[in-house]
Amino acid sequence: MQRRKLSDFDPEVLRLFDQYVHGKISRRDFLDGAARFAAGTLGAVALLKQLLPNYALAQHVPSDDARIGQGYITYSSPEGHGDIQAYLVRPARWYRAEEPLPAVLVVHENRGLNPYIEDVARRLAVEGFVALAPDGTSPGGGYPRNLDPRDVEAFEAAEDRGREIHSSLDSERLMEDWVAAYRYLDDDSALGRIGVTGFCYGGFVSNVLATRLPELAGAVPFYGRQPPLEDVGRIQCPLLIHYAEDDPGVNAGWPDYESALQEHGVDYEAHIYPGTLHGFHNDTTPRYDEEAATLAWQRTLAFFDRNLRG
Repeated sequence: MQRRKLSDFDPEVLRLFDQYVHGKISRRDFLDGAARFAAGTLGAVALLKQLLPNYALAQHVPSDDARIGQGYITYSSPEGHGDIQAYLVRPARWYRAEEPLPAVLVVHENRGLNPYIEDVARRLAVEGFVALAPDGTSPGGGYPRNLDPRDVEAFEAAEDRGREIHSSLDSERLMEDWVAAYRYLDDDSALGRIGVTGFCYGGFVSNVLATRLPELAGAVPFYGRQPPLEDVGRIQCPLLIHYAEDDPGVNAGWPDYESALQEHGVDYEAHIYPGTLHGFHNDTTPRYDEEAATLAWQRTLAFFDRNLRG
């Protein structure tokens, strides 16, 4: 199945879809709004299917790749929601490494640990990083595993359920679950410096963890909302910040955030990628921009190489 392009969709349809995936409107609201661009409700349903993630299209690193070892673990989050499930991926050579390996905490969007986020973790592992990708929705049952990647309807239901669980969780306790994930990595004597990256909601978490964890070695938020400005002075690690050009809900907070970063002398680098929409790194949807995603990922790996190794 061929990936659709942004140019295949009216900008208003894309705006409605962005509101839908962020929980601002319901599925019915999306269909009602999109119907006038698609010859009625049936056409709007077809539009939605074209916009939803198609996990059969994008897998950079298979789970059985010989360069990695992977599996699911459970870690404790006593200040959060208790036991949290997570996907842990290590380079195949980790057991014979002469020095502690760098690690990256990978934070998902607002719908749980889906195949795209798991693949991001594997992409990091083949580059020599240990990657931990928790499922923040696991207190409510978690994202289902082993779905047929060709079954778009099953994934639509899974993502809808993930958004429901995510929005129902106490946000402060959920943030503690991410702090506990960092502590899980930090307690492993085989690991060295630890960074964090995340997408959408995960970008927000990456920003917040930079204010919460003075020992964090680096944070790479992708199109994430900014942390409370009064906390920016606590940031001690370098930041690499990725924004889409057309993402008004997120970008509105950037000027004040940048001013605060400059005021407090935080080491940061920020990039706004021309012609992109929120979610441009996610290669399972038409919002994917290959050129921008490739460049952002190259910059991310270079940033982690500089700040986590050694």
